[in-house]
Amino acid sequence: MDNLNELLSEVRACQLCEADLPLGPSPVVSVHPKARLLIIGQAPGSKVHASGIPWDDQSGNTLRRWLDVSHEDFYDETRVGIVPMGFCYPGRGVSGDLPPRPECAPHWHKKLLDQMPGIGLTLLIGQYAQRYYLTPDRPRTVTDTVRQFATWYPRFLPLPHPSPRNGYWLKRNPWFERDLVPLLRITVKRVLASG
Repeated sequence: MDNLNELLSEVRACQLCEADLPLGPSPVVSVHPKARLLIIGQAPGSKVHASGIPWDDQSGNTLRRWLDVSHEDFYDETRVGIVPMGFCYPGRGVSGDLPPRPECAPHWHKKLLDQMPGIGLTLLIGQYAQRYYLTPDRPRTVTDTVRQFATWYPRFLPLPHPSPRNGYWLKRNPWFERDLVPLLRITVKRVLASG
């Protein structure tokens, strides 16, 4: 734990992209050696930036519903690790938040993931996590990647982003909640029970 605490101190003091962050750096991660489930999403939104609590917004409510996990279990770092592609709020763009800063994942992910040897399932939420972690020949769209989840399951499970902005996607793809969410819940329950 000493090595992890030192590493987390370094992460929290990170200034790699400070000049590009409109609200300044405020890294949001949750890592523990006993974690069994890993969530890799995009980057904190402005609400999460303010609270410092990952997935502390409407997207988080939807994600927890998909997973069928309690608020308490979701935030138990000995069970669930949370390492976004970008650790800080990247700012607002024309149609929502900007993409995660590109510096975080190559600089920090391997170091942090090495501290969680018992991960039984990694959820790759959205295009940035999927592009970074899945094979180069993965489908070009999130829809096709999620549809072909069996290619990477049970190590990885690609998911769409649970943002309210994706409501239209969910309506156009009812198979996701009908067919994939039940498998997601069963897998998450099994993985969390094994820790």
